[in-house]
Amino acid sequence: MSRKRATLKEVAERAGVSIATVSNVFSGRKPVNDDLRIKVERAAKELSYQVDRAASQLKSGRARVVGVLVPDLDDTFFTSLISRIEVMALKDGYDVIVASSRDDRHLEESRLQTLLGWRPSGIIAVPCSDTVPAILAREVGHLPMVLVDRVMPGSVAADTVTIDNFEAGEIAARYLVEMGHSDIVLAASHLDIAPIRERVRGAASVAERMLGRTPAAIGLGSNAERGAELFTHWLERHPLPSAVFALTNVTTLAVLTALARQRIDIPEQVSIIGFDDYTWMSARKTALTAIRQPVDEIARVAWERLQTRIAGDAADPYPSILNTSLQVRDSTRRLVPSPAGERLKGVEEQGVDPAGDAAKDRPNSIH
Repeated sequence: MSRKRATLKEVAERAGVSIATVSNVFSGRKPVNDDLRIKVERAAKELSYQVDRAASQLKSGRARVVGVLVPDLDDTFFTSLISRIEVMALKDGYDVIVASSRDDRHLEESRLQTLLGWRPSGIIAVPCSDTVPAILAREVGHLPMVLVDRVMPGSVAADTVTIDNFEAGEIAARYLVEMGHSDIVLAASHLDIAPIRERVRGAASVAERMLGRTPAAIGLGSNAERGAELFTHWLERHPLPSAVFALTNVTTLAVLTALARQRIDIPEQVSIIGFDDYTWMSARKTALTAIRQPVDEIARVAWERLQTRIAGDAADPYPSILNTSLQVRDSTRRLVPSPAGERLKGVEEQGVDPAGDAAKDRPNSIH
């Protein structure tokens, strides 16, 4: 015979606290000191108590659940973002439901329908295209939401959190040009995604101004293996460039794989700048120079903006634009003598170009 489910009252009696205290521990509505929280959690574990989410939802009209939608769970950037949001959500008493659109707009609508079926307190979404999903557009003003990464600031009536993608492209291209590289290839994922176009545009603006030419931009998609095949195919039909700037962590993997298959040495034959700067990029024999996205800051700002909206803030939508930085390591080689010597080697460049001039601040930037 199955045992009757433990109740809130039973947990309170075992922990020696009030029912309200137990409720606050599991709902997060009010802070509870650590000693009482530990007693409640221990009692709940001993009684195998489970929070009745359905009952909580009936009382409040919305569950203490936040939906998070990303384009691809195979992409380290998105899984890192989710991981950080989960930590903050747990601390504030929320559960997180994660969905992936697999970079498919039709699947994206279906996943959002499912997330909204939970009547979440809010949504953090990374759209899979430049177009905000219609189902989310209809919820603007009704459901707290924050759009992250694949959006253009000011393009939608909701809070957004992005990086300065144009500046990121500028920083990488300027570094390569001042290292003496003139034949630069941009390894993009999807050129129809606004942030990628902005990275290309930023890099191209530097190359056009300093070299008088536009760098080639190649779309490699969002799958590393397929991207490696495409880049291998491109290498077989074109002269080897002196440098490659990979515009995502996935295209960084694709480029490295293709060069390895062609037995092309880095940086002796070609220099590389990667994107996102994960641990594996420095845990290599030839550590990668990379543009670092502030993923911790992106997650923090997105969560704080969502919490502000959940709390009732009805101010105009706010675009938060964060800055990237260049991490200089061994995968880039200087082709011309440096008047300043090798002072940049192994040094973190916080939005500063290799000549030492501070990168210009942009409106709405957060440092």
